[in-house]
Amino acid sequence: MASTSSQIPSSTSTPPTRRPYHGSCHCGKIRYIAYLALPPVHIAAKPPGGPSSTVRIRKCNCSTCHKMSFFHVRVPNSPEDFLLLSPTNPFDGGLLDYQCFDKVIHWPFCGNCGVRCFAFDGASEIREVEVDGKKIQAWAPKKEGWVEGAGAGSYLSINAATLEPGQEGFDLREWTEKGWIAYLEIKNDTDDSRMGVPYEAGMY
Repeated sequence: MASTSSQIPSSTSTPPTRRPYHGSCHCGKIRYIAYLALPPVHIAAKPPGGPSSTVRIRKCNCSTCHKMSFFHVRVPNSPEDFLLLSPTNPFDGGLLDYQCFDKVIHWPFCGNCGVRCFAFDGASEIREVEVDGKKIQAWAPKKEGWVEGAGAGSYLSINAATLEPGQEGFDLREWTEKGWIAYLEIKNDTDDSRMGVPYEAGMY
């Protein structure tokens, strides 16, 4: 089994820098900002500081994530780290929605190009934010009552494949090359996780 050490490898020993990263679906109907501190504070299958201590980069072997090729990025504080700029009514006609199995998590997707940018479960709110010097309305997880990593009712996962390439500090190649990805065993309901090697039916 691959190491699950929480230490940052020497090749990624630079201090984490939190930056806003823009993402979108292919046609641009979905637009969002994710605030990511990279490199991750902890590089481990189960971060020692818990889910609020670091960005968690994951690939899951369940049939849903596998069929969607969903590349998970879990932020430490979803209400503060994720803003959906468009549409601001994702679950009220703005996007199409898919749910499966226990129908807890929503997997919204663009009705034009079919891309899924995030998965969500919980309460949300519209708030006024400043982006590029302009005040706008944005959709976000609701701050009140949100507990990161609490399971049903507090879940946001961003699809890393929908982050725009070429942004400062962002290169998906290094996430694999430097071993930042944790692999999850959800297919067989064991809820195990490890670094380095995917579980059965999972992918690198």
